[in-house]
Amino acid sequence: MDEVDVRQRARAFIAKVDTSDIRTDLTPYVVAANAKVKREELDEGESGYTITKPNGKHVITVNSLETEERQRFTICHEVAHIVLELESSHEEVPSWSYAKRHPNEIACDTFAAELLMPYQQWLSLVPKEEPSLELIQHMADLFGTSFPAAASRFACLSDMPCAFVTMERGAVRYAARSTSLRQTGAWISPKSIIPVGSVAHRLRSSGNSATDTGDVSQDIWFDNWEQGLDLWELSRHYARTDTTTSLLWFDSDDLPGVEVNRFGARVEDDGGLAELTGQLPWPGRSKRR
Repeated sequence: MDEVDVRQRARAFIAKVDTSDIRTDLTPYVVAANAKVKREELDEGESGYTITKPNGKHVITVNSLETEERQRFTICHEVAHIVLELESSHEEVPSWSYAKRHPNEIACDTFAAELLMPYQQWLSLVPKEEPSLELIQHMADLFGTSFPAAASRFACLSDMPCAFVTMERGAVRYAARSTSLRQTGAWISPKSIIPVGSVAHRLRSSGNSATDTGDVSQDIWFDNWEQGLDLWELSRHYARTDTTTSLLWFDSDDLPGVEVNRFGARVEDDGGLAELTGQLPWPGRSKRR
């Protein structure tokens, strides 16, 4: 089950639920999953779990000591386990970390993001302007979720070329890309080091928690990318957990014109002969340069 499958399953589930008040009340999701929620104090780092009773009823327990936004995410994450019928794999890895996390947990995070921020509501409420610290925080507050979750959602659903990169201990763990970037074959390699020259690298090198915005070259971030084009980078570093996030975006006019094959890989022009079509090019008016 890949990311596209998970998103489609989530949207099919949402379509059967009344989401008119879902930004303040997740009960419709819980009921649709044949579950109920209880809150109790759990150990530090334990966000929640689900137990299924013999009668098929699910009991989702969330950590009452965590923030409200974290509890909301945990509820949706556990609903995902129920709907997708994926076993939990809560090992000794923080929930915010992509390192060594089980694919089931990452899939349920993706499902949870769809539930917390339904794409139709998101598109109707997100301001039609370039991203900023204030805009992303506004959307996070509006949907009761974290800043990184809102930034990732913004990147995925943005009309402009946009990406959201999650980094951990100096290495890239995950990059969410807008449709235009995916279609262009823009790629940020997982496990690669934070690129020198990026805002993220500068903030992490300081050793302090900080947020900043700056313009950098596009080819600093994207593999095998055209040089001479810039992008904006809004980066935030969390010193305590050594995690860093960056929201990258630029104008569609600065998107390199490239060809992508059916596998999503960029097609390089090797200067070879054009494919035979059965039609003679001569005596056409155009000249090949």
